[in-house]
Amino acid sequence: MSSPHIAVYGATGHTGRLAAAELRARGRDVILAGRDGAALKALAEEFGGEPGVVVHQATLDDPAALRALAEQAGVLIHCAGPFTHTGEPVARAAVEGGCHYVDHALEQHHTKWIFDTMQEPSRQAGITMITAMSFYGGMGDLLAGAVAEGLTGIDRVISAYAVTGWRLTTGARKTAELLFADTRRITYEDGAQHVRYVEPRNAVFPFPPPLGPRTMIAPVPSSEVVTVPRHVSARRVEAQLTAHTFEEEQAFTSEHADAETRAGSAFTVAVQAVTEGGGAAGQAAGRDLWRLSALASVEAAVRLADGHGPERPGVYAPAEAFPPGPFLRDLERLGLFTLTLPGEAEL
Repeated sequence: MSSPHIAVYGATGHTGRLAAAELRARGRDVILAGRDGAALKALAEEFGGEPGVVVHQATLDDPAALRALAEQAGVLIHCAGPFTHTGEPVARAAVEGGCHYVDHALEQHHTKWIFDTMQEPSRQAGITMITAMSFYGGMGDLLAGAVAEGLTGIDRVISAYAVTGWRLTTGARKTAELLFADTRRITYEDGAQHVRYVEPRNAVFPFPPPLGPRTMIAPVPSSEVVTVPRHVSARRVEAQLTAHTFEEEQAFTSEHADAETRAGSAFTVAVQAVTEGGGAAGQAAGRDLWRLSALASVEAAVRLADGHGPERPGVYAPAEAFPPGPFLRDLERLGLFTLTLPGEAEL
């Protein structure tokens, strides 16, 4: 088996299970970690008691157990949201234990906190921390990096998510409720970050055929407003989501849906980088946003474990940590989506 171990915190959740299964399929040693010891042992048994699978129970209010987890791992994938509540103790443990860190957070304030607070500690610890490596936020960041490459004078970057059949887990439902109740949202306008109340509006985003224009909620409180300006120079960054996504029956009442039902989501993520002279666009269209989230974090963790991460330690957005175009192409080769980048589809 490969070394070092890759830990999955929140391994018994839907995304955590997918990430752990993918790591085992790649022959990686895995630490199944989380708050419920009995559930973790049951999950380990599902893997057949393989020697490359270790169980580690660590609650969020037990910093010693979290640090012990990080000390055993080369990389820690954090899958247990909402990150508003879970992000800080696990991220701090990764720094204290000296292991690389990847999380699935889309929450703006957690993303800002990890850049503002953990940059210097991660550098001193000699580790890489990648935040927002997920479907929401992460795909927008990666596509923005790939679409904006070579462009100058960018007025705005818009990431638009068209999602149908999304079935929220308990963690995702709690995250959505927190995000939409937040009155202090982060925006990026006029080349600067702002924190204030934002009145959502309806907008129309021109998705390419066959999807076509769709009515959107704009803005949605996703992490792109924090991550994209780190590597793309633009006056404005905004994320949007199709208005019908949360109108679908069972979106908020599907906590106990089975894995097959959850895999039925369909998505298109499109990004426009608009300049005075035109701009560029790209998109990824596929199915099962949960699997995409899990495998994106696995791709990042495996690279870090194998020494193929950024040259310098510190905190990174997805498109800062890895060249975004090649990273997206690697995800496409896993059958997660069909990718179209500039030169193949222009604004």
